[in-house]
Amino acid sequence: MKHEDLIQELQTAAAQIGITVRWERGDFEGGYCILRDQKILLINKRLMPVRKAAVLATALHGIGLENVYLKPAVREFVEDEAARSARIAH
Repeated sequence: MKHEDLIQELQTAAAQIGITVRWERGDFEGGYCILRDQKILLINKRLMPVRKAAVLATALHGIGLENVYLKPAVREFVEDEAARSARIAH
């Protein structure tokens, strides 16, 4: 699955759990925050598609996607990115 397709699937999953995905420029990769009672996943729009997908997947994994249907390839990507992120953090 192409990274652009993964991004679209992950955005749809975010919307299903009430999270708005915003694409902004700045000196950051992205992450989850709550701003005035609105759940937001902020992603740097200057990132390459592979990094955009990875940041989305890692953030959504941290929030929890257990009750959201994801295509098997998308769920596998999310799990792989979460595991990779955990290895890097340690």
